Amino acid sequence: MEKLYSIQEVSQILGMSKDTLRYYDRIGIVAPSREHNRYRKYSRDDLIDLMNIQIMRYADFSLDEIKGKLGFHKMKNIDSTYCEEVAAFLDAKNVEMRKKITHLEKVCQLLNIAADTLRDFNNESDQRLAEFVRELYKDIRKDELEISEEGCDQHQG
Repeated sequence: MEKLYSIQEVSQILGMSKDTLRYYDRIGIVAPSREHNRYRKYSRDDLIDLMNIQIMRYADFSLDEIKGKLGFHKMKNIDSTYCEEVAAFLDAKNVEMRKKITHLEKVCQLLNIAADTLRDFNNESDQRLAEFVRELYKDIRKDELEISEEGCDQHQG
């Protein structure tokens, strides 16, 4: 017989709060079995699902995204269309993450230049900072214009 785990055990094993586990059950991301006393009992597969959820949350997936995309390993026959849909979703998520990384790299660069400027403040360092800020502002405005144009394109008939 497969070992089942109480909510307390799962909480300790995975380092998740019991409230989080209850919430995941309530919204249907993980559905542990229930005993006659209505206590949740988690299987090994439930623990694996919860570990995958933690990894996906770490990767900045929303709970809605996780709920919509998790569970294909439970399918008896994996549908190729579904797999392609999930793969396309992951590709889009990867593009989104790369944009965030680029943004954060620029922010780090700005912070470094600003700190260096303050450590050795002179006209040259101040000019370097000002030039970087101007270039960064142009990038920000360009991104906003691209978003604005995409939004307008979507609303044209």
